[in-house]
Amino acid sequence: MSMNKKTTTLWIGGLGLLVAAAPVVAHHAFGAEFDRDAPIRIEGRITRLEWVNPHTWVHIAVSEMVIGGSTVTPSDPTQEVWAVEGGTPNTLLRRGLRRECMAIGTEVIVDGYQTKDHSLKRANGRDITFADGSKIFLGSSGTGAPYEADAVAQREAAGRC
Repeated sequence: MSMNKKTTTLWIGGLGLLVAAAPVVAHHAFGAEFDRDAPIRIEGRITRLEWVNPHTWVHIAVSEMVIGGSTVTPSDPTQEVWAVEGGTPNTLLRRGLRRECMAIGTEVIVDGYQTKDHSLKRANGRDITFADGSKIFLGSSGTGAPYEADAVAQREAAGRC
């Protein structure tokens, strides 16, 4: 193989590695966007669900929120819609949560964390609780949610998603 062909092959191989690594670099860490010192509890109805990689997004018309220990009740919940980031669809499926369990209009409570920019109506979801009291860890996998296996068994025994 000539020196020109070797150089070209190395450049193409290096470029291929950079292209393959781009999605990894683009993915953000929790601490890059969300404020661990700003817990939030959002109660309301699901208005939209984005079941896409790399994160699911649950949009909630807020009927009540607890931010930093203070309860906030919007005068018009249709205007107060928050986007809540969850784990990947595959992670949620493994926990027993299917897309059809979160139909538009479903009443939920989400515990999570606000974005660092508190003016945005976005949060990272930790838990989602349904009207029947069942709770699912909504966050990314590998965080060691202590009740995860018990919650799946409880929902299945109750015939719930």
